[in-house]
Amino acid sequence: MTDIDILKSYRLQQAEETLRDAVAMLDGNLSPRSIVNRSYYAIFYAVLALFLSEGISVRTSKHSGVISTFDKSFILSGKMDRRFSKILHRLFNARQEGDYKELVVVTLDEASDYVDQATEINSPQFYCLIKPSSFD
Repeated sequence: MTDIDILKSYRLQQAEETLRDAVAMLDGNLSPRSIVNRSYYAIFYAVLALFLSEGISVRTSKHSGVISTFDKSFILSGKMDRRFSKILHRLFNARQEGDYKELVVVTLDEASDYVDQATEINSPQFYCLIKPSSFD
């Protein structure tokens, strides 16, 4: 396994673990803002794994730069359905609001919707673009 393969596997593991955390938090009726945070990071890590698989180098540490690169590389090119971009943007915005804005109220129902959207990103249709060597 190459260093890239090891990092891809690590990012995929992060995505899966973080999504499991979000589901467990939702099942336990824990903080909806924290559930949104975990849901967002589940897809963020999956996107990073996808970049590694495709040999895409992200030249920014900003989340908005990662999202922009995802849109250019996969949505505008037609490689992926636009709904994946919409989910990524929706969860990014929800996490930003929940983490940084004051007096934001997120309900468990909203958090549940975000977990469902993160689950869609962490799906075979999304992962099929990640080369199989990352699943070793």
